[in-house]
Amino acid sequence: MGTTVQRILAALPRALGLALTALLVLTACGVTRGDGNEEFHRLRMMVPNSPGGGYDLTARTAVKIMEDDDITGRIEVFNVIGAGGTVAMARLMNEKGNNDLMMTMGLGVVGATYTNGSKIKASDATALAKLIEDPGAIFVPADSPFKTIQDFVAAWKKDPSKVTIGGGSSPGGPDHLFPMETAEAVGVDPKSVNFVTYDGGGDLLTALLGNKITAGTSSPGELIDQIEAGQLRVLAVSSDERVEGIDAPTLKESGIDLTFANWRGVLAPPGISDDAKQKMIKVLEELHASQGWKDALVKNGWTDAFVTGPAFEQFLVDQDNRVSSTLTELGLL
Repeated sequence: MGTTVQRILAALPRALGLALTALLVLTACGVTRGDGNEEFHRLRMMVPNSPGGGYDLTARTAVKIMEDDDITGRIEVFNVIGAGGTVAMARLMNEKGNNDLMMTMGLGVVGATYTNGSKIKASDATALAKLIEDPGAIFVPADSPFKTIQDFVAAWKKDPSKVTIGGGSSPGGPDHLFPMETAEAVGVDPKSVNFVTYDGGGDLLTALLGNKITAGTSSPGELIDQIEAGQLRVLAVSSDERVEGIDAPTLKESGIDLTFANWRGVLAPPGISDDAKQKMIKVLEELHASQGWKDALVKNGWTDAFVTGPAFEQFLVDQDNRVSSTLTELGLL
């Protein structure tokens, strides 16, 4: 009997080592739960613009919450830059049938597919969920001579060619459509707007702080750190009501009859299995229900606009039509 006990004790270190190795392998593959998410062995989140932009902020905020709340295992976030999101859309479509890839996107990507002459449409991918809406905002550097939206509009109407407006999306995206619609609302010909495209909020911020442009248009959440630090001033926001934490009026209360909202959502490659699609949607539903996400909505000034299934699929088709008609009216298509 003593010999048997000795053999068992001698075997324990090896057995424990094998068990620990197996556990580490499973953890590295992202398998952290027992509720059906085990199939996300290497889930990745693609971001269709540069670090610091709205899609990047949305993706990294969502991923951190999903990891922290054990909704998923570790998720790789990576940026694919180029042509306002069209390069990333092409990669997403080329990943046909890939069950482990998601991509944040929104109105900017829809617009970029048109202005870059791409035959790919957002509605061609697998629609997972619309997450948020957020307003546009008109920013100027802290040392700008424009203290109010009225100051800015007066100079703009006097000579549109001397007012350069930058946006973190290509023509057809929210940062482009917003100033075009604002111009129309204040009596400036949209075709005379001097608009400069930047590939995401990070590049736009550099241009603003370097005084390379007169003003910028983006969502308040993208540049909230610089707003709070006093580096940027918000002249107005495009929402129905003031944005919490932003000391700026709405366009409407400033006498400009316009509201405008951007949106962001999540797509997957085409051709994935229905089972994989439902698992991804379930993960996003758990994200949406989490307290961390509710807190993020408030912090970033986002409006909850969660939609999945056929409703989101139809929304993408409607957005294709919206952008196409607007760009045609502006003579850009």
